[in-house]
Amino acid sequence: QLQASGGGLVQAGGSLRLSCAASGHTFSSYVMVWFRQAPGKEREFVATISWNGRSTNYADSVKGRFTISRDNAKNTVDLQINSLKPEDTAVYYCAADRLYRTLPDLASMAYWGKGTQVTVSS
Repeated sequence: QLQASGGGLVQAGGSLRLSCAASGHTFSSYVMVWFRQAPGKEREFVATISWNGRSTNYADSVKGRFTISRDNAKNTVDLQINSLKPEDTAVYYCAADRLYRTLPDLASMAYWGKGTQVTVSS
């Protein structure tokens, strides 16, 4: 089971730290992925991190502003979001994948968590 948290309402230029807690699985054996879905749009890839944290990849739209990290001892994966823009407004979801992919796709995810809403005001 995956549970995302940390969303909220923030002004443009601000920061948020999202967290995803995992339970009931061998967390450290899974690649973790963040996706987001803006109103009226399809769910899209945001960031991914390998099982040991050594490999990461980001969507071009968030590179340099978002940082994904994980703590296998705590079964958590975080997404630090800086320099927020109104276009970052979306529901953010964490997911677990069995393979590391530079561009994860929705259909490949083994598990999904419930999302957390991020709203950025201009």
